[in-house]
Amino acid sequence: MSKKAADSHKHAAQHHTEAAKHHTEAAKHHEAGNHEKAAHHAHTAAAHTEHATEHAGHARKSHAEEHGKK
Repeated sequence: MSKKAADSHKHAAQHHTEAAKHHTEAAKHHEAGNHEKAAHHAHTAAAHTEHATEHAGHARKSHAEEHGKK
């Protein structure tokens, strides 16, 4: 695996971790009835998921560049 792909996977993992933290916070706030804070954390989690997906896409592209040529 190229360094470029590995770095992309690491960045994706970091964003997934952050998304999970925000989803956990959103759940806590929903349970407490604080829907405004819950929405904030849910929105932030979604943004981290988008970043993770983007980095995963970069990893796939790196793989294709490295292994897709015959």
